[in-house]
Amino acid sequence: MADYGYFLSCEEFTPSELLEQARMAEQAGFTALAISDHFHPWNAEQGQSPFVWSMIGALSQVTSLPVTTLVTCPTLRLHPVISAQAAATSAVMVDGGFRFGIGTGEALNEHVLGDAWPEAPERMAMLDEAVQVMRKLFTGEQVTHHGTHYTVQNARLYTLPDEPPPLYVSAFGPQAAALAGRIGDGLVTMQPDADLVAQFRRAGGGDKPVIGGLKVCWDTDRDRAIDTVHRLWPNEQLPGELAQLLPTPEHFEQASSLVTREMTAEAGTFGDDPEEHVKAIRAYVEADFDEVYVNQIGPDQRQFFDFYRTEVLPALREAG
Repeated sequence: MADYGYFLSCEEFTPSELLEQARMAEQAGFTALAISDHFHPWNAEQGQSPFVWSMIGALSQVTSLPVTTLVTCPTLRLHPVISAQAAATSAVMVDGGFRFGIGTGEALNEHVLGDAWPEAPERMAMLDEAVQVMRKLFTGEQVTHHGTHYTVQNARLYTLPDEPPPLYVSAFGPQAAALAGRIGDGLVTMQPDADLVAQFRRAGGGDKPVIGGLKVCWDTDRDRAIDTVHRLWPNEQLPGELAQLLPTPEHFEQASSLVTREMTAEAGTFGDDPEEHVKAIRAYVEADFDEVYVNQIGPDQRQFFDFYRTEVLPALREAG
């Protein structure tokens, strides 16, 4: 049976709002938390982007749920050495319940220091090497590394959890799924794609965890919910590699002007029909996912959690 968690969207909510959502998620019966790691929101309408490592420290003080980053890019904006230290400290603070979701990132967040944005094959090679560096550091031994992309000199982590945090690798295509199967402790992908999950498992993923998630918008008025999503998250419907290549929120706003309200309405989960929410989440279970994270778009957070506590989560657990 899959586990059902709540996804904290750093792009849309302030730190205090995210902490309150975490409390409500635990009270509603969600069993885990995931949190995004962005420097920028996707567009100005979303309007937030707190530092994820500060948020994880705060989350450890207000909830007992495990926390996963979905996902961090440990290759450009933060060096793998600093990423490893942040993950190790987070694992200690969350009492071993931290899972480090990692990926090759987006230009939106990773070009801010002025570095060139590499092509996809180089980004995957950088992630591969970053994982090697971080795993060495998680041993607690002193690490010196002179690689293709990273240099590490006499680095040692002194604050470490009892067990290294597992590294869940994000993938949206077959090459990345193969990389995740080879170097990861689990797979992260956001669509209920059974073929991609199978590719991950064949490439070495075996029975390692597969986690993903979806955005929904609870509202008593379905049309109002669609309007909310189209205003805040039209970028969800952008095709291909645009999400990895566009460098600023303004570029995403320009591209998202091509996303019609009808496109949003056809792709999402809206309103207050529990069967629609259950069906959307069950698609991940049927695609062999182990954990599914749900994110409520818009302001109606308390009503959403009440709805999931009474209507959706019980139905999901009854379905198995």
